[in-house]
Amino acid sequence: MIKKLFILAGILSLSLFIWLVFLYSQIRFDIQNIVDYKPRLTTQFFDKHGEHVANIFEKEHRFFIPYKDIPPRIIEALVAIEDTQFFEHNGINTEAISRAIIKDVKLMKLAEGASTLTQQLVKTMSLTRDKKLVRKVKEILLALRLESLLTKEEIIERYLNQVYFGHGYYGIKTAAQGYFHKHLDELTLKEIALLVGLPRAPSFYDPTKNFKFSLTRANQVIRRLYTLGWINKAEYKESLNYIPIVHKETLTKNQAPYVIDVVVKQLKKDLPNLKTGGYKIQLTIDLKAQKIAQEAIKYGYDRIKKRDIYIDTNRSTTKTLNGAMMVLENNSGKILAMVGGVDYRKSSFNRAYQSQRQPGSAAKPFLYQVALNLGYSTATNLVDISRTYKYRTSNNIVKKWQPRNYEKDFKGLIPFREALVHSRNLATINLVTEIGIDVLHSKLKYYGFKNIPFDLSITLGSFGISLVDLSKQYTLFSNKGIQNTPYIIQSITDTDEQTIVFEQEKKYISTPSQTYLMTSILSDVVKSGTGRQARVKGLEIAGKTGTTNKNIDAWFCGYSPTIQTIVWYGNDDNAPMRRTETGGRTAAPTFSYFYKRWLKIHPEMKRSFDKPKDVFSSTVNGKEEFFTKISNIPKIEYVEQEHSDIQF
Repeated sequence: MIKKLFILAGILSLSLFIWLVFLYSQIRFDIQNIVDYKPRLTTQFFDKHGEHVANIFEKEHRFFIPYKDIPPRIIEALVAIEDTQFFEHNGINTEAISRAIIKDVKLMKLAEGASTLTQQLVKTMSLTRDKKLVRKVKEILLALRLESLLTKEEIIERYLNQVYFGHGYYGIKTAAQGYFHKHLDELTLKEIALLVGLPRAPSFYDPTKNFKFSLTRANQVIRRLYTLGWINKAEYKESLNYIPIVHKETLTKNQAPYVIDVVVKQLKKDLPNLKTGGYKIQLTIDLKAQKIAQEAIKYGYDRIKKRDIYIDTNRSTTKTLNGAMMVLENNSGKILAMVGGVDYRKSSFNRAYQSQRQPGSAAKPFLYQVALNLGYSTATNLVDISRTYKYRTSNNIVKKWQPRNYEKDFKGLIPFREALVHSRNLATINLVTEIGIDVLHSKLKYYGFKNIPFDLSITLGSFGISLVDLSKQYTLFSNKGIQNTPYIIQSITDTDEQTIVFEQEKKYISTPSQTYLMTSILSDVVKSGTGRQARVKGLEIAGKTGTTNKNIDAWFCGYSPTIQTIVWYGNDDNAPMRRTETGGRTAAPTFSYFYKRWLKIHPEMKRSFDKPKDVFSSTVNGKEEFFTKISNIPKIEYVEQEHSDIQF
């Protein structure tokens, strides 16, 4: 009988061994993802000064922390509450397992886990959480195997980076920054205790939801540390009484959503793992500038809406009103601020990048710059008279076009400077006619303009352009003849600390002396012309207003000696605003709002434009004017004809 029992025991033992071998053969590769640990990591965005702008991630919000940078007190607290013999056992705690088995037998169910940290890591990353005997056996087998492949330090590192800490935080570094706005080495003992107590039941102990329960759990950790003699009595009492401040906020912490959307779109092709690669991306934006720009756009928006209601409460012309703004450094093209709309929560459509709007008179400075470079001067007389243009449609029907000035008058002869300062349409059309559409069209293409019409409608800015592209064009003036391509990414650093730095793209267009002539004219636009509401006390500003046909678009494009800003307002559905909503009234005040507040925090900024040495001045008709060798003092010209018909 005894022999039979021995044989039966042998058969059972052999069967169990074979079953365990078979079971292990089925799961032996299940811990490879732990051994070759490559977690999803959150990508972070920072402004030019290193201030945090936003996070992006896919499924799991996680910041990685290597073992060497984890404070010893965190490891002590974790081991104390979860697995006191962690550094002594081989992956399983046989004594704890024995106690658990006895308890499970008494209750007739799997109630006591007795899992070591190694087993918890295996369960988290490789197995289901079902309380079944087979799953528990798999957990033990894999834990034993994992301990033979990784060091204790590597297991701790993976555990603290992988497990869930509630509120969408994965990994202890993420939780510390999220709950306490602290780095790990800045945490108090109570804050450490609160964090290491979370993985047991992260949703239940989440301090943003159940603060009292999380404190109770943290105090259990404190008592355990004291019982083990790992903290003294003074630390024990102080920690029990300490109440940490817990922050509750969104995981992305996105302070500039329009900016982040643009950056993600630019990078997603070259960095397909952008949301999981743990990159640190430094942007060119300045968060302070960004916040002021957001306030400025809302300020202008509210003014327009208030006027709309005040004039006629029964007929709104601003049902889909919105705005956009871009601020950049003149000499580099770095975007300091970019706002794609009044409220991102209501519309994520980025009007600074995605919208093509007509610039209206904001395009005139480029036409006049062509003329200056061809030898016209700031004092050259232009013909400001009405003309009727006849043209044939595609149906061979003859039609007439008789453009007008905004003021509905004409002055005969008008100085070049005055024509642009007061945005005279007729003088501009006659200037373009004199230069020749073919010449002007060719020059504007060289400047970088695209899809521009090959007819006189070009003089009124009747073509589509995005705000970012118009910003690029205006750097021709703000950067003294050298055009900069706006860019928003400064550098990208990967998890291996390899950094790619982005540099400016520039194109020579004109000389500093020739573009200074334009800056002097655009300064007068702000001092005494259509852009008077853009003025800023103590700061020289140059700029141009733009208002399109039927007041559909309102622009102000301007710059100081160091930064450039483009502002746009209009209805998303292209419906006209009121006739009083011009670039000077609608967009210019927003420009001024931004610069006044920027000047307060940067009183050291350069206040006045530098005049190149080869620019000289002379008095013409009682007024001081600037000239160059190319745009020299003109001869006096006269015009006799006040009206003529031209066919084209």
